[in-house]
Amino acid sequence: MSRARDGARRRARGGSDDPDRTDPPIDLSEQDGVRYLHFGSRWIQGAMRIRKPFDLELDYIRHMMAWLLFMEPPARVLQLGLGAAALTKWCWDRLPDTEVTAVEQGAGVISACRRYFALPEDDDRLAIVHGDDGDFVAAPRARGRFGVVQVDLYDRDARGPVLESLEFYTACRRAIAEPGMMVVNLFGSDHASFERNRLRIAEVFDGHVLVLPPVEAGNLVVLAFAGPPLAVDAAMLFERADEVERRWRLPARGWAKALRRQVVGG
Repeated sequence: MSRARDGARRRARGGSDDPDRTDPPIDLSEQDGVRYLHFGSRWIQGAMRIRKPFDLELDYIRHMMAWLLFMEPPARVLQLGLGAAALTKWCWDRLPDTEVTAVEQGAGVISACRRYFALPEDDDRLAIVHGDDGDFVAAPRARGRFGVVQVDLYDRDARGPVLESLEFYTACRRAIAEPGMMVVNLFGSDHASFERNRLRIAEVFDGHVLVLPPVEAGNLVVLAFAGPPLAVDAAMLFERADEVERRWRLPARGWAKALRRQVVGG
C-alpha cells in the first residue's frame, strides 16, 4: 500500500462499490510501463512493471524481503494480503525450494491478480487461499508451519492495517517455525497506527524487532524475530548483504547500513 501516482485509470471486473462486500472496488492505472492496483481510492495497493512481471517494483515491497539478511529461504512462506501479488510471485519464482501460501479475503482481488498481474495458477509450491487472514493464521493447522510470515493488510482508505490486534500478532508468531521471522508493512511513523502496532509487535516478539527507515512514500517495514536473540556482527551483516545482492539482486547493502546500529549496537 502506497500513495497513488497520476495515470490513466480504469475499473477492472471483479470488484464491488459496496463497502460491506468482501471484494473492494478494483481499479487499474498504468504509467511509464507500470500497472498499478487500487481499491477504489487514490492509494496504490500494488504494482507490476509490465515487461518484468516477477520483479519487485515498489520500494517498500523490496524492503519486505529484508528477512533474507538474516535467514535462508525457509521451507514455507505465508503471505497475508495479496495486493497485486508481487511478493507472492517473487517468492514463488525466485525461491524454488520454498512453498508459498497467500491468503486473500477478496475473491475479486485474486481474480484481478491472475488476469492483470501475472499471478500463476496454483501448483505444488503455490497456494492462493480465498479466506479471512486472521482466521487462517489462528487456525491450529497453521501453528509452527511457516518460516516467514509476510503481512501487508490495508483497506481501500489506508486508515491502518485491517488486522493489528495483540491477538493477531500472537497468532502470527505461533504460526512461525522457530527460528523464523514476521515482516509487516506499516504506514509512516507519523501515522496514528504506527506506534501502537510497533509496540504490539515488540510485546509479542519479546522486543526482537528491527525497523527499516521509511521509503519515499512513507512506508516502514518492521522485522520481528521468533527465536533466540540476534547474534550478528557488522562483518557478518555486510557479508550476508553482499550474498543477497548477488543471488537475488535486492538492495541488501542499503538494508545492512540502515539496520547496523540496531543489530550490532554501534
